[in-house]
Amino acid sequence: MILEPLAATTDGTTPGDLPGPLLTELTALYASNHEFFALSGDFPDAYNIRPEQVATALADELAQPSAEVLLGRSEGRLVGVVVTLAHHPDPADPDPWIGLLLVDARVQRTGLGRRLATAVETRFRSADRAAVRLAVLDNNPKALAFWTALGYQLIDHRKDAQLDRPCTVLRKPL
Repeated sequence: MILEPLAATTDGTTPGDLPGPLLTELTALYASNHEFFALSGDFPDAYNIRPEQVATALADELAQPSAEVLLGRSEGRLVGVVVTLAHHPDPADPDPWIGLLLVDARVQRTGLGRRLATAVETRFRSADRAAVRLAVLDNNPKALAFWTALGYQLIDHRKDAQLDRPCTVLRKPL
């Protein structure tokens, strides 16, 4: 598993200007997850996710202070996207966050999600971080089962800042 950061282009433009082949790969990955996006409401039509919507979503993620978008590749193929925050906007929260971990639906349940999560945890551990947090939408029991199987523990219930959706906050010591 290779984890590579998605960065602004060298001329300072944003992911909205991603190379066509990469944007095509990313759109296919996002579109394969219509079940998740139907739950999340992040896109107007979870069954018709378009390249410009993906580019905007990625640009919005990278606009957040301390955010990083990581591309997961296995055997040269894009199999996942992870969005992390090195620092939560709440100064009382000392932990980094996983904002999104998305695995191509065509290869889910093959261990790639676990490998992506482990790679992100290793990155945070290498940066001397003590723990990592994430929030799971309450209407997504599959995601809750995935994260708790990886050792994440429930610490809070709250609504997310973006769309006011009920979430379960989980934390894992590193």
